[in-house]
Amino acid sequence: MSRKGKVLVAMSGGIDSTVTALMLHEQGYEVIGITMKTWDYQGFGGSKKETGCCNIDSFNDARLAAVQNGFPHYILDIREEFSGAVIQNFVDEYIAGRTPNPCVLCNTHIKWNALLKRANALDCEFIATGHYVRVREENGRHILSKAKDLTKDQSYVLWGLEQDCLARSIYPLGDYLKTEVRQMAADFGYTELSKKAESYEICFVPDNDYRGFLKRNVDGLEAQVDGGDFVLTDGKVVGRHKGYPFYTVGQRKGLDIALGRPVFVTRIIPETNTVVLGDAEDLNQNIMRVGGLNMVKYATIPDHFEAITKIRYKDAGTLSSLTLDNGIMNVQFYEDVKGIAPGQSAVFYEGDDVIAGGIIQSGEKKSV
Repeated sequence: MSRKGKVLVAMSGGIDSTVTALMLHEQGYEVIGITMKTWDYQGFGGSKKETGCCNIDSFNDARLAAVQNGFPHYILDIREEFSGAVIQNFVDEYIAGRTPNPCVLCNTHIKWNALLKRANALDCEFIATGHYVRVREENGRHILSKAKDLTKDQSYVLWGLEQDCLARSIYPLGDYLKTEVRQMAADFGYTELSKKAESYEICFVPDNDYRGFLKRNVDGLEAQVDGGDFVLTDGKVVGRHKGYPFYTVGQRKGLDIALGRPVFVTRIIPETNTVVLGDAEDLNQNIMRVGGLNMVKYATIPDHFEAITKIRYKDAGTLSSLTLDNGIMNVQFYEDVKGIAPGQSAVFYEGDDVIAGGIIQSGEKKSV
């Protein structure tokens, strides 16, 4: 029996999850490694081999690290759940004219559920991953906070983790810089792994061509949506596009339309297969509605609660006023933000702590 307890560690074969497992093993936890197979690229009409966390080399790397350090390792097949939830949601959101964030859905509703279920089966008190975040208990709640390395912080994509999950989660890398983690990998004897490049693409769209993915996986999509109107914000028709699902709010490149000035996608109207174009300032908004909330630091908040709100992963965040109304977070930004995209995540911070997060429903510009 371990003096620290039994922990199930999600191991992708990459540097972060491998160092996480080895750190916990060294600290005295009884470690069990698990690698989740989420998808088959060929099963979705792709022509490239599986990449990142979904290839056989990664599985072997994870298993080898476990064997070399004397702890068990399992592979868990969750392709059915992943396809039915994450991939289908990805397709449905684009068809609805929104811009999905599949990594958030995968982390909070697929991978962690799978981890907790298997942890219970293996009598593990804890689960652990190589994400760069921190968790602490305060006032009876488990609070998700930003990592020490703000360039690697992943709290934005983990806002959906609920209290019962956070209570059992360990994130050892939250207190380290990425450079320190690479050095730890080398110190553990994994020199090649310490130099391994990172992958940032959506795992089931490894070529970053989400339009091609939609075309391959929605029968007759091109025929259904080809030839809609590009219109300006005043309603003037200025051209024809290739189908509204193939555009995102804020997009400037790849529009294939010349108007003598840069224009951006400011709105998508699926009901009429219309894509609205405007100038950069037309992307400026200061009001936002967010649904599908998960309250993290507080069970509820008072009206006009001040917070920093992030509307995308690399967003620095903007000071805002929050009012919670029947499960909807009404957000008033103190200055304009650019390119609020329905379907993306909004995450609210108090200092480094995540107050709550949710899915953007709409944004608009109002005089204040």
